[in-house]
Formats: sequence, C-alpha cells, structure tokens
Amino acid sequence: MADHLVNVTPKDTQPEVSRPDPTKVLAGDPVHTTWNIEESDGHYCGVWQSTPGKWRIRYDEWEYCRILEGISILTEDGGVRTTVRAGDSFVIRPGFEGTWEVLETTRKDYVIRL
Repeated sequence: MADHLVNVTPKDTQPEVSRPDPTKVLAGDPVHTTWNIEESDGHYCGVWQSTPGKWRIRYDEWEYCRILEGISILTEDGGVRTTVRAGDSFVIRPGFEGTWEVLETTRKDYVIRL
C-alpha cells in the first residue's frame, strides 16, 4: 500500500548543506540547509533555512514560500523591495531576478513547480 500522506518535518529527512555560488554573494557568508521532503515530476517541497547574508537570485520556476522564522528582504531588480517574516506567505514567479538578503536566520516551507 502506498503512503499518500507524508509528514513534512525536517527531523525525518537528512539535510543538505550548501552555500550560494560565491560569484553571487554580495554580503556575509550565508549557509543554506535544505530538507527535501518530496521530489516528483517537476515538483519539489520541503524546508529551507539560511544564515544571514545577501546574494543574487534568478528564478526559472514557480515557488510558494511560507516563512516559519526569521526576517529576509527580497529585492527585485528595478527596486521593488519586500520584507518577509514569520507568518508571511508569497509566490515567486519565473523570471524574478534580484537579491535575497537574510537579516535574521530564516526558515521557510517551500513548494516548487518547474
């Protein structure tokens, strides 16, 4: 029998630790920890965390995020600046280019669709 309900908690998944490409880092030394919960047919979901820093981002995919803790600022090229904090939910659409700045270690749930 297949499991159709998956508990989405980082404790059940081995984390992946990484850093942004050094050529994209604008400030600090951000460390990313990702707990991938599900990967299937171009859909991904899990929990992501970053320590403080600022780096360039470019999205080719759709991503839904819900901030669980911390404070970050997303700034789209052209000047739209959005501060996100615990409790905030948002969608990043393909084509978004700008920066992600983590002011306080930030953890988010995410769902990505390629």
